[in-house]
This record gives sequence, structure tokens and C-alpha cells, in this order.
Amino acid sequence: MVDKVVEFLNEKKAKDVDVLDISKVTILADYFVICSGTSTTHIKALADELEVKMEELGCRYLHKEGYNSARWVLLDYGEVVVHIFHEEDRHFYNLERLWSDGILSRK
Repeated sequence: MVDKVVEFLNEKKAKDVDVLDISKVTILADYFVICSGTSTTHIKALADELEVKMEELGCRYLHKEGYNSARWVLLDYGEVVVHIFHEEDRHFYNLERLWSDGILSRK
């Protein structure tokens, strides 16, 4: 699932797509996928496209947050949680640092 999420985000020109393997750190999920959008419009487009493409694969998100403000959209697919940030907010919250015990890979 994580490979498909990354593929779909890259197709829509997401910036700096990172995958954190957090499976050994928490039971929240196996992976965090973190990426940036260049504007609120781009962030919504990334979230919309991901939602459509994942549904085509039979995967519906369990929870969605932040879509209306589109500064930090979270899509929870159970084993994979996707964080789509505005570039400034991503730098501020720095999830990669907060979850640094996970294994980071740039996709």
C-alpha cells in the first residue's frame, strides 16, 4: 500500500515525499508518508487524487483531517498514515524529527 501511496503522490507532483517506517516505534501505523504541496490548492488536489486512486484499489481512508484549511491534511489508511503539508507548516512541525526513531526513506 505504501508504494502505491507514494506513486500517486509523485504523479501529482508532491514535493519531498518521505516514508517513515514506524512499525517498531508505535502501534498507530506501520508507515507515515509525509509530503509537501506548494499551495492550498495543490494540497487539496494531492488529497483528492490520493483518495480517488486509493478507492479504485478498494482502500478507503479511516479518517481525514485538515482538508478545509489545507495546511496539513491527514489521511489515515490504517497501516499507512499520509501527511500532506504546506511547505512552511511541514518545516514548523518537523514530523521527521519527532519520529526520528523510525526509518526514513526519501521517495
